[in-house]
This record gives sequence, C-alpha cells and structure tokens, in this order.
Amino acid sequence: MSGETLPCILSFEDVTFGFEDEPVLRNVTFSLRQGETLIVHGAAGSGKTVLLKIALGLLRASRGTVRVFGRDVTGLREHDWFDVRSRIGVLFQEGGLFDSLSIEDNVAYPLLNQPLLAAPQAEIDQRVRESLDFVELGHTLDKLPSELSGGMRRRVGIARAIVTQPALLLYDSPTAGLDPITANTIMALILKGRDVQRASTMIVTHRHQDGEILERYRYDEASAALRPAGAKGSPSFTRYMVLDQGRIAFIGSPAEFDLCADPLVARFASR
Repeated sequence: MSGETLPCILSFEDVTFGFEDEPVLRNVTFSLRQGETLIVHGAAGSGKTVLLKIALGLLRASRGTVRVFGRDVTGLREHDWFDVRSRIGVLFQEGGLFDSLSIEDNVAYPLLNQPLLAAPQAEIDQRVRESLDFVELGHTLDKLPSELSGGMRRRVGIARAIVTQPALLLYDSPTAGLDPITANTIMALILKGRDVQRASTMIVTHRHQDGEILERYRYDEASAALRPAGAKGSPSFTRYMVLDQGRIAFIGSPAEFDLCADPLVARFASR
C-alpha cells in the first residue's frame, strides 16, 4: 500500500493560530499518515511546539481545520478530547514528569486518567513494568524523578508515551539539553517504540542527527537491533518539514530535503 492510500492519522488544513493577534502559525497545511514519520525542524519561536499542542487539543486553532484519526477536532469540547488523547502518546520537553510521583506512578498516569483505558490494576502494573523494561529502566519503579539523570528521566517519558500503545506518537524536542551520546540513545528508543508499535510519529527537534536516525534506520525485532531503513520489511516512511515564522518553508521527502537549495532549509540538513 502506498503512502497516499494509507489512512490519515493527523491533518492540518489552512490552520492559523496566534496569541493576542500575534500570529504563531500561518496557513499551515500538512498530513501524517499511518506508519509515517514527520520530522519538524525550525528555529526557536517558529511555531513547532504550538503545532504539537494544537494536535493534542491543548490549544485551539484560530482558523482552519484539524483532524485526528479522521475526526474533525477543531472545535471539540475538552471532555470529548479524552477519547482522542487515549490514542496519542506524547513526550513533552524535558520529559514532563510529575516530581512528587514515583516513576511507576508517572508511567501509569495515562492508564489511570483515561476512561477508555481503564483496566484491572494487575494489568496496569504489568504494562508499566513492560514499558519501563522497554527503555531499560525496570529497576527504577520506586524512585522519584529527582533521583534520575536527565537522560533517564527522558527515557521514563518515552515509557509513559508508549504505555497506552498509541497509534500516534508526538515528541517535543526529546534530545534538548542532552549530550550527543545520550541524545542518540534517546533517539534509538524513540525509533524502537515507533517500529515495534507501528505508530505514526511526529517529532519536533533542533538536531539534524535526530532526523537522520529516524530516517535511515529501523528497529528489527528479530535481532533486537537497529538496521538500515532500506532493508526489506522496513515498517515506516519519512518526511521532513521546516517551519519559518509560523509558515511551512519546506515539506517533502528525505531526498528533496537533502537537495533543497533554500539556505533556511539547508541549515537543518547535514551536508
């Protein structure tokens, strides 16, 4: 099945948003299809985080149409967003953990606060353990976020994002503030989560290396290792988007991204 025929998971149609008449997003139109990865680059203040918040219903578009899982959510009431969010996993900047909750309770939080995800406590406990094992932090159940390093807290954030087995994963600057080695470890886990769960993924990042990892590799469950994305059976496809002052300056394939002569786009590509 080609990318164009796959179900659309998220779409923006001519979306505009602003704070007190100051535009942040301007006439933004794009779509994210089943199994696709969209890597969003842009300078600080370009509207990247606002894009994610609108997709989550934390902000409402001033104009245009937003669809999630085929449903028009542009004017959706907050109560009705609970059902939509139950199918979305998100990693906020810096991990977004609750300082007063244990790691176990942080990861369990989406399962305990989404009515559609209600389950027996034993099942919740198992899914939390599996998610923490997935990011190699099964030994941290009883710890507090303050007892972990920055990289470990980010890994807990990934565990919380995937614990609901979502169809859509949203990542907001997952490697910000991390050293290169830790950042690459985080990206490998994001890639693993994407490919094991076959989730559509949108990631906002300032590092061109983050995009390269998602574009060029896939996680092979049989060998439990990363393999070149061109290998047979690669489960995902990738596009890049560059925002500039709230407008889409570029959207296209990795090949188009690498060849784009626009200096604004070229600064985010490795050449």
